[in-house]
Amino acid sequence: MKVSVLGSGNGGCALAADWSLHGHEVRIFDFEKFSTNIKAIAEKGGIEAEGKVSGFAKITYSGSDIKLALEGSEMIFVVGPAYSIKYFAEEVKPHLKKDQIVCVCPSSGGGAVVFKNSIGLDLKDDKYIISETSTLPYACRVYEPGTVKVFHKLTGGIYISALPGKFTNNVFEKFEKVHPGSEPAKSVFMTMMQTGNTIIHPSVTLLNAARIEDTEGDFLFYENGATPAAGRLMEALDNEKLEISKKLEAGIIRDIEVKLLQEYNAEESYENGYRTGPGFKGIKAQSQLDHRYFNEDVGYGLVFISELGKQIGVETPISDSVIKVVSTIMKRDYRLEGALTPKTLGIDKFSLEELKEIFNK
Repeated sequence: MKVSVLGSGNGGCALAADWSLHGHEVRIFDFEKFSTNIKAIAEKGGIEAEGKVSGFAKITYSGSDIKLALEGSEMIFVVGPAYSIKYFAEEVKPHLKKDQIVCVCPSSGGGAVVFKNSIGLDLKDDKYIISETSTLPYACRVYEPGTVKVFHKLTGGIYISALPGKFTNNVFEKFEKVHPGSEPAKSVFMTMMQTGNTIIHPSVTLLNAARIEDTEGDFLFYENGATPAAGRLMEALDNEKLEISKKLEAGIIRDIEVKLLQEYNAEESYENGYRTGPGFKGIKAQSQLDHRYFNEDVGYGLVFISELGKQIGVETPISDSVIKVVSTIMKRDYRLEGALTPKTLGIDKFSLEELKEIFNK
């Protein structure tokens, strides 16, 4: 199968390498201002992968020409931070063909909706297949241009959905060939919110803020930072998300249960599971607070959860408090910025029953 990967960061390089090593023809695209990895991959003719995905992965094309990157592709993966989805979608729009499947990996809180909105499609439009995953299937880092280390590849707890939902099994059948532990999601709301990033990253970063500033991240994020106190905050944030899921009938699962399926954790415990988890070993903390663990996972993730809760009548006092405290220490108002909310997704006008009708079918 011919596959295009949009995004050359950690996740994009890992996914491109993995699909190539599984025998697929892979092309990778990124914008010129993010050309470091793109140039290195083009010069090498591929990606050097180490760890749980290992070997030299041939890449057919690596560059910033979107037309060349998409040519003949059956599946297009959009792999990047939440803010990038809109820009990738706008770049793809003039070239997207109806027989191509788009998969936003990971959703980052409504990636399929953002993509459809950005190319001018109604959420119920079924002329194109736009899908998303609940999480990135790897824990990985690019340590030098064109070389990615994969600490862990998920073997379960990966959920995939399409919008409209009637296409979910179609996408799943292709995706599971490289990710056999994946499952069709009950709803798009499940893939929107199942990610653990919105509960883990803000909790550990906030409760280690002084340590990050003092040491410039010279400690292990999970093994040293995910203490029992951080775990209790994670659990409180997760419980609010589960209440929203219950009202939406979205099917979200407790994060500690998902982490066991993903083999990140070996213990079903918020207080100890993350710091002792085999899938989290060796991952260093970020060097500064101005990082996606706050800017994306609070600014996009928790703000979205809080605003969605308001819309359907579920209170989220812990999420609201974390948003307020993180906004204070970062000298910015994440809620006022409103990077990702039901309003920005265009779903704020729907009632609870309408939301279930659109996203659960």
